[in-house]
Amino acid sequence: MRIFSIANQKGGCGKTTTAINLAAALSANGKKVLLIDLDPQAHASLGLNFVDNDSMYNVISRLTPRKLGIKDIIRQVDRNFDIAPSNILVGTLEQELADEIGRELKLTEIIQGIKDRYDYILIDCPPSLGFLTINAIRASDEVCIPVETSRFSMQGVEHILDIVSLIKDRLNHPVVCKILITMFDSRLRHSFSMLESIKERFTQELFGTMIHTNVKLKESAVMGQTVINFDKYCRGSKDYFSLAKEIIAHDARAGAEEVVSEFHPLSSRMKELIKQEAKDMTSIRFALADKKAQSVYITGSFNDWSLDENCRMHRENNHWVVDVPLPPGVYKYQFIVDGRWQEDPANPRQERNSFGDINSLIEVKSNGQG
Repeated sequence: MRIFSIANQKGGCGKTTTAINLAAALSANGKKVLLIDLDPQAHASLGLNFVDNDSMYNVISRLTPRKLGIKDIIRQVDRNFDIAPSNILVGTLEQELADEIGRELKLTEIIQGIKDRYDYILIDCPPSLGFLTINAIRASDEVCIPVETSRFSMQGVEHILDIVSLIKDRLNHPVVCKILITMFDSRLRHSFSMLESIKERFTQELFGTMIHTNVKLKESAVMGQTVINFDKYCRGSKDYFSLAKEIIAHDARAGAEEVVSEFHPLSSRMKELIKQEAKDMTSIRFALADKKAQSVYITGSFNDWSLDENCRMHRENNHWVVDVPLPPGVYKYQFIVDGRWQEDPANPRQERNSFGDINSLIEVKSNGQG
């Protein structure tokens, strides 16, 4: 079970949009998800058509005449997707908690009773760095920092990292920080310039997935729906689905590493099996002819549609190329060219996917042929 805070005190960075649609995408991947709306503006609650007098205020406050447990306020959004809503009263908690002993642990204590019911808990933080945000980060394993490619974005990231460092030092709670590029407009040179600046400063912290500018994200919020339910074929749906896949794949790899670390050194038989498996891998070269592209990645079923530096293609003459070691099997894949998904124009083997666009297909045979 993983707990993510989604935080950035800078407004207009796609924080609540990410909270809603990442939760929806994780649940669409079969994960049980709870979204906790800790923002007094209650945009996540309103964006999902939840207007309720009972909220996180009734759960956290000691002064409310209507004291409730978190299980009492949880509402179902969709299959595998629940929300603990917010309202304007949540804003009064900043003052109420100011003089309370152990105020930084309030949310941690509340979540303890429901952790076994969910695979992921996402917390939509207020656009500030007060006690509520500190509570959220203290309760979390990771902090997702949505950042749009603007000149003021770096400052917001630095402030969040300072808070995380403070929580680590004073509360003895280390938290992993991950930066998510949002509202990326591949039509603008400025977007690529800012992206390179962010990559130079935060290479290790960046998610491989980027969220592109997409009007459907705004339209779905107006209609009180997740973007996946509003238009599952749009760019926004695909981006958040890819982000969910990246998170799930990362957690699966981390879990496997933890299991392996508990065992004794590999036996000679296991070493032989690993050696044989490596022998069965074939290096497949993927290539794309595109003189104008500035950045090209490849992703597919062979890496669970994740996006990282291993998928980045490099330029050779007029082509973008990358070598990917693959075991025998049939794989689906697409290129991501300057943020736009596309099939392989040189490969006639194709199929239409559930998003309404085209996947290219490649078969790797046991004799090393692709």
